[in-house]
Amino acid sequence: MAAALLTGETVTLHNLPYVRDIITQRRLLEDLGATVLTPELRSHKITASNIELFEAPYELVRTMRASVLALGPLLARFGKAKVSLPGGCAIGTRPIDLHLAAFEKLGAQVKLESGNVIARAPKGRRLIGGEFDFDKVTVTGTENLMMAATLATGTTVLRNAAREPEIEDLAELLNKMGARVRGAGSEIIEIEGVESLGGAQHTIIPDRIETGTFITAAAITKGELEIRDCEPRHLTSVIEKFRETGVEIEEINSSTLSVRRPGKLVARDVTTHPHPSFPTDMQAQYMALMTQADGRAVIEETVFENRFMHASELQRMGAKISIDGHRAVVTGPTALTGAPLQASDLRASASLVLAGLVANGETVIDRVYHIDRGYEKIEAKLRALGADIERLYESVTAPLSQPAQPGVPAEM
Repeated sequence: MAAALLTGETVTLHNLPYVRDIITQRRLLEDLGATVLTPELRSHKITASNIELFEAPYELVRTMRASVLALGPLLARFGKAKVSLPGGCAIGTRPIDLHLAAFEKLGAQVKLESGNVIARAPKGRRLIGGEFDFDKVTVTGTENLMMAATLATGTTVLRNAAREPEIEDLAELLNKMGARVRGAGSEIIEIEGVESLGGAQHTIIPDRIETGTFITAAAITKGELEIRDCEPRHLTSVIEKFRETGVEIEEINSSTLSVRRPGKLVARDVTTHPHPSFPTDMQAQYMALMTQADGRAVIEETVFENRFMHASELQRMGAKISIDGHRAVVTGPTALTGAPLQASDLRASASLVLAGLVANGETVIDRVYHIDRGYEKIEAKLRALGADIERLYESVTAPLSQPAQPGVPAEM
């Protein structure tokens, strides 16, 4: 959606989930002056021909850190951008200093003023291609620089770039728009700048973490699921690890998985790393699964320094979990007991829902607006599979309201 700011022509995106973050991003684009039409529930037609504002305000950035992705396109196309610093994050520090250092490498003047990042391209000129080595793998940093470099003069080379499937998907869209991006999905990405970009149509890849969460749901309940319209090749490390624990996962075809757990779960250690290793966004779900596994599992988190907040809530349900810095030790199997719980972040909330599926008694999870950021009507999908689950009432921190458009309700 941010990439649509790179052109005045229409960019049509298909297969968007109807989740809070999409609503927030749509609001941001409209605030900037773009027109966003939704001819169907999962399609957006974005036209950024009349951008009037070059600022992503704190009101929106504080609710979704990915709002900083407006920085690269605005700077590349219009030569100026102002984006509020994202501020704190529940799961750990995620500074955007790497983004800013890379923009400076492309010739931009960057300064921090009153909590905002203010960036300008060289006076009267476009950004200038250059080489940049990321000190740490950053998905949004890679995406921001890829987009900015598409309209820079010359060639840009990004090293130690993120390799996630979402990077490849963005590159595919950019190339459909007329960009020249090579190497996406590898550690080195090369972008040859072009004079301008045009419109395009693109179907977004399935959400691999939602797929992984439903794999976990089948495994933790000893259920059996067929998951369609997914992308198994994006989940190789997850599938391999779950098979080690005793979960049977069969690839029916290139977009369908069959998942079942015929017997006991066996505890297996896991360490999170950037793609293609086991993803940090599946760590919380895996921890919930290991509470039902036979043995002792060591879970090591190397991506974020504060991503075990769900452990204390699982402990309240009776889970045997000990935390030592970046390592959690889970001993199971444990009969969990339903309890009132509080979600701290998106993936933590998913892990609590999974634990509630197998807990004795009733589990009530508060602050579920977190789960609405990344899962579309998860309670309805689970209920259709036989889960006894319902949404009691809307959170006080409700999704940002939007004007009603054809096929899309104004509120989630």
